[in-house]
Amino acid sequence: MPIKRNLPSFLVVGAYKSGTTALYRYFYQHPEIYMSPIKETNFFALEGSIPNYCGPGDAQAPTNRLSITHIDDYRAQFDGLSTERAIGEASPMYLYSSKAAGRIQHYLPGVRLIVILRQPAARAYSNFLHLVRDGREKIQDFEKVWAQEDKRIQANWAPIWHIRQHGFYYRQLKQYFDIFSPTQIKVVLYEDLVKRPEETLASLFDYVGVDSEFQVDFSRRPNQSGIPKNRLARGLARRLLVIPLRATGNKKMMDWGESISNYFLYKPKITYEQKKEITEFYRQDILKLQSLIDRDLTHWLA
Repeated sequence: MPIKRNLPSFLVVGAYKSGTTALYRYFYQHPEIYMSPIKETNFFALEGSIPNYCGPGDAQAPTNRLSITHIDDYRAQFDGLSTERAIGEASPMYLYSSKAAGRIQHYLPGVRLIVILRQPAARAYSNFLHLVRDGREKIQDFEKVWAQEDKRIQANWAPIWHIRQHGFYYRQLKQYFDIFSPTQIKVVLYEDLVKRPEETLASLFDYVGVDSEFQVDFSRRPNQSGIPKNRLARGLARRLLVIPLRATGNKKMMDWGESISNYFLYKPKITYEQKKEITEFYRQDILKLQSLIDRDLTHWLA
């Protein structure tokens, strides 16, 4: 695959809480792939803007602090390219953004796009737990949080808070199919990655043009959502392990620190009634999505 110097040959564009962090870490392990040092540069979503989201913790969150908004700074993310055959980046904001697809087509018309999607009710609940886990969501009633969304969007809270809106995959993905060839878009389901990780990664490696037989270390699961069993203990683990290890840039050590931190999490399940109601909310979008990607999604509706 020809590579445009200092720009990606493939992008993982979303969706939030569907395995994009895991894909980033797995791609990072591959010796023939160069991944941007910053995960979620958000460049194609936020080019030319100054991120100034106003939700709880948004000022300190990476979206406000680390997003790259100028093309020269974006190119600099790939200055470390050596002999790698593929260059990648992962920003789940790209699927949700109404501007990212057009900007990607402008800068990277031949790019390969990877989309990973999760059953939307399960995705929404994981999104909720993610915010609770980080101490940003103070309301621990999922239904109340669901009802608050419109007010939060109007108040300029960051996209991570747009729990309900993120589940409209057809609407978001259609904009990519409108301007890119279907051969440039590979859609993976979250359950593929969970149930058949080796097969799924081999297919993705082949898609981006690298050795598909490379064996990934699946022993650590990054970016787990959940509610802290002991917020003080988990906070100490993050301050003493996760944050210092992030500063080293060593992804293996970062994963180890995250696994220690995740020990202090428990993951409550969405109730049957909640999942049924929310799935029904997305029913028409799911039906249109399965036609768009030519894949049976009736198990999402079951």
